[in-house]
Amino acid sequence: MDIKKIQGVGEKTASLFLKLGIRDTEDLVHYFPRDYERFSPTVPISGAAAGELCAVRGTVTSDPLVRRKGRLTWVTFTISDESGSMSVVFFNAPFLKNAFKKGTVRVFRGRVTGEAGLKSIDQPVAYKVEEYGALTGQMLPVYRVTKGLTSGTFRKAVKTALRLYSENDVKGDYLPSEIRERAGLMERERALYAVHFPESEAELRESRNRLLFDDMFLFILKVRMEGSGGKKRISGAPMIRVAETERLLERLPFELTGDQLKTWREIEGDMTSEYAMNRLVQGDVGSGKTVIALLSALLCAANGRQAVFMAPTEVLAEQHMRTVSEMTERYGLPIKPVLLTGSLSAAAKREAGESLRSGEGNLAIGTHALFQEKVEFRDLGLAITDEQHRFGVRQRVSLAEKGESAHVLVMSATPIPRTLAMILYGDLSVSAIRQLPAGRKKIRNAVIGAGDRDTAYKMICKKVREGRQAYIICPQISEDEDSGLKSAEGCFRELSERLPDDIRTGLLHGRMDPREKKEVMENFARGQLDVLISTTVIEVGVNVPNATVMMIENAERFGLSQLHQLRGRIGRGDEQSYCILVNTSSTEKAKERLAVVRDTNDGFEIAQRDLELRGPGDIFGSRQSGEPGEIYEAMISRPELLSLADRESTCLLSSDPGLSGHPLILSEIRRQGRRVFDERSL
Repeated sequence: MDIKKIQGVGEKTASLFLKLGIRDTEDLVHYFPRDYERFSPTVPISGAAAGELCAVRGTVTSDPLVRRKGRLTWVTFTISDESGSMSVVFFNAPFLKNAFKKGTVRVFRGRVTGEAGLKSIDQPVAYKVEEYGALTGQMLPVYRVTKGLTSGTFRKAVKTALRLYSENDVKGDYLPSEIRERAGLMERERALYAVHFPESEAELRESRNRLLFDDMFLFILKVRMEGSGGKKRISGAPMIRVAETERLLERLPFELTGDQLKTWREIEGDMTSEYAMNRLVQGDVGSGKTVIALLSALLCAANGRQAVFMAPTEVLAEQHMRTVSEMTERYGLPIKPVLLTGSLSAAAKREAGESLRSGEGNLAIGTHALFQEKVEFRDLGLAITDEQHRFGVRQRVSLAEKGESAHVLVMSATPIPRTLAMILYGDLSVSAIRQLPAGRKKIRNAVIGAGDRDTAYKMICKKVREGRQAYIICPQISEDEDSGLKSAEGCFRELSERLPDDIRTGLLHGRMDPREKKEVMENFARGQLDVLISTTVIEVGVNVPNATVMMIENAERFGLSQLHQLRGRIGRGDEQSYCILVNTSSTEKAKERLAVVRDTNDGFEIAQRDLELRGPGDIFGSRQSGEPGEIYEAMISRPELLSLADRESTCLLSSDPGLSGHPLILSEIRRQGRRVFDERSL
């Protein structure tokens, strides 16, 4: 049902929901809270610990004072109870001076600062005593929202959407009762309501279990129904070893690492056997997977066949195109690369398509545009996908089907635990590249607090004046008062004013026009920008060796593996590189997590520690619409639930391979597909 059907949601509010990817009630009820406001009982003032979110009941014992310094104003007064006293501070709200007269009794809920005798509660929310009493024990959902859309408005819309969703879901639960009982899962309708408005922590855990199980169960079913089932395919045209690849290895200005060489020989063996290759290459960021892909494409081209190399973003596809073109020209390789992306002009697309149909172009490099039916190859022999977990299994299969028994090579910089690899890639052989190329210096890492930003900015300016470049990464695009997170747009405005005039800054985020994004990245790559302020759109594949500093704002809000991926954009040249993680949380858990990234540059070790440290609440709170990458992470974080979904899906398919006897499950796979498997969500 259209989002505007919800009472109180007009055109303006609907446009704000659309910024979050929410078009209708289906999207809305599957947009899960990032956290919950937990209204704990009040504590005595003496028991309010610094750094903690507390609620204290106190009597105003001093007249409120209004103070000013520049543009900043603040109202301050003292509250007391039988155990002690503390200050209350409100910023930029001078009108509150008359709201808290001496003798007023209120419950103040906020984060406590200072030490015993000097404690303060800054910018709290004030409640009447009976009002807070009614809230005590409740868990109110908090959503990732956009500017102009509050959590309160969002909560009200979700409640209405859940009612409408329930009234219109005439089929009931798609999951058979016997599976629910064996797996100990609550009914889906109850789970959807409870994940938004849980009555207890226990109910919240149960609802998350059910919804995560659904995503895993349906994902595994889809993988197994669309994959090859582990059967080896006879190669349509076995290739032979060629001298061109050996000559390239001899002429490269570096030697392959032991892991790279072992992986290449495994691929070479696969492509020259009687069976079509199905191989996954796992390699840490900066480990040199691209040269392995180039060698594979060269073997294919030297055998008179075509290859396709698909990347998840246009920026990465264009970067691969430049790298391949440069190496082809430098070493005289028999490769004629063709770029095909969605932003090309119609004429350029026609020209690229004709080159591939005729066979003149023997290496297609591109994005999702390569999936289009009108993209045809004369003789496709090899399909390569980069950052495989960002593509669905159906996408991998459909790309390979553009050739007769084409070889398949998939690459990922995200280490995958063995259990998950067996499910996602049961039909693939696996190679691992853990060694980094010789000469690479280890990145030096530091974790700082928000108060140390000025020192970090000075260091960035120093490195820029030495001829280097820097990234500053923010967790969101626009400012959002509810989240308190740094935004790329806000940071860009701030640094444009604060940094010296000779420091050239640029802004990059996902809502920019593709041409504008391309221009910004090209300017940064050419050295025409010194500092690039960006969201995580630069996470995958951007290669600017001159960039030696990365500063990540609100680092505690990212997964450890994602932090490692981001950090992989620096340390790609000969100069020493530095990664600065800004921690705005005071919790021990945040400090422990960020210490992992600070203390090691090994992505495989980080992935394992991420798995150990991240609980189900962390991963569930980060997923918004069941995007493929989020389901992948959920599978890593909940191995016991993954095993359960694996067992139940195996049992179901063994008794009903085509699911013809389970139409509700087939219907749910299609419905879930809109969120879980739809390539548009990438």
